[in-house]
Amino acid sequence: MELLPELIIFANWSTVVICMVLKFPQIYSVLSARSAEGVSLNSVLLELTGFIVFLRYQIYYNYPLETHLEYPMLIVQDTVLLLLMFLYNGNLKNALLYAGIFFGLWHILVLQSWLIYLALNLCTVISASSKVLQLQYIWQTKDSGQASALTWGFAAYTSATRIFTTFMTTTDIAVLLRFVVMLFLNVWVTSAILKYRKKTEKTD
Repeated sequence: MELLPELIIFANWSTVVICMVLKFPQIYSVLSARSAEGVSLNSVLLELTGFIVFLRYQIYYNYPLETHLEYPMLIVQDTVLLLLMFLYNGNLKNALLYAGIFFGLWHILVLQSWLIYLALNLCTVISASSKVLQLQYIWQTKDSGQASALTWGFAAYTSATRIFTTFMTTTDIAVLLRFVVMLFLNVWVTSAILKYRKKTEKTD
């Protein structure tokens, strides 16, 4: 058990480091192709909503910073990804509308304690729905397009490490449940992306 504190530190900081660049492969893929094909807009919107709710919950209950330090980084990266998607889909004007909605959500969540707790439980459903939408998008098109297997693989790793760190620190059942569900779905989406990735012909 002597190694336990070191394992917790490693899990926390490896998660933070990975999340600093988690969305970079996806952002790079969209930028390179100048297309968001294969990436579900509704999935990203729901994912961002889930990140905002979860971060607000952690701050509200004053949980250790190292258990949620990655979420501001993820929110920024998802925001950049959304802006690119709006740009390439020709709907850039919608960005301001969603910015207002997310800003309002951040402040409304802490008006009542029961509201933030309810939001966290809904957050698991919201985040799971975002991944199910991405899976549905890939299944329907039989093409993962610009969806990045590396990004989703990173997400699976961070879900696994957060199961460990949450169990060893706050033991919050609602948070644990969220990460278990996220791990399962992240692995599933990664598998689907790899399965439906377009094969490129080898050239001499």
